[in-house]
Amino acid sequence: MRLLDLSQPIATGMPVYPGDPQVAVRPALTAAADGVNVLHLDLGSQSGTHVDAPFHIDDALPALDALPLERFTGPAVAVDARGLPPHAPIGPERFEALLAGLRAGARTGAPPIVLVATGWSAHWGTAAYRDHPHLTREAAELLVAAGTRTVGIDALSVDPTPGEDFPAHRVLCGAHAVIAENLTGLGPVLDAQAAGEPVEVSLLPLHLPGADGAPVRAVARIG
Repeated sequence: MRLLDLSQPIATGMPVYPGDPQVAVRPALTAAADGVNVLHLDLGSQSGTHVDAPFHIDDALPALDALPLERFTGPAVAVDARGLPPHAPIGPERFEALLAGLRAGARTGAPPIVLVATGWSAHWGTAAYRDHPHLTREAAELLVAAGTRTVGIDALSVDPTPGEDFPAHRVLCGAHAVIAENLTGLGPVLDAQAAGEPVEVSLLPLHLPGADGAPVRAVARIG
């Protein structure tokens, strides 16, 4: 068994979604002056590798603490969507090979977490990071129909950036699904899956009552 970190580091000036609070990390206390080291963190709930609760797009939908913990951890399947050009749509055809398995999981009450590997995390920290591929409404609808309630992507959003109507968010959040964004390091997950190794993922967020989302330490357990 081995663990893989799928999280982007939280640091001053890190990429954020357009209009979100900027991230700043600075010392609040120091061991030299105060006897202990304590950091002061300024960041938004959608900073870095994070999860969206349905409440993110609609006040009437469940907030983060209203969701079962099972939405944030469990067996995972990775979908290879690497090699696409900037702004490319990721349609339902990318997920058809998984459809039978996803529906079988839904029947047994254990649909897997779906991770969409675009490879776009390689652009982290550059202007190109906003030009990521994105899910189509139809792809989100297929995943929901198959029973999926947790979807992660190694990009800034499951929708285009900047967004207007957020169709994939609306489909997924409307089904009370969790969305994880800004993942990284999904290549080794794809490799492990191709080798027949089981993959489990943890996306457990900070406990923020009534929140729209929260940063996570995303980790994959292989084997």
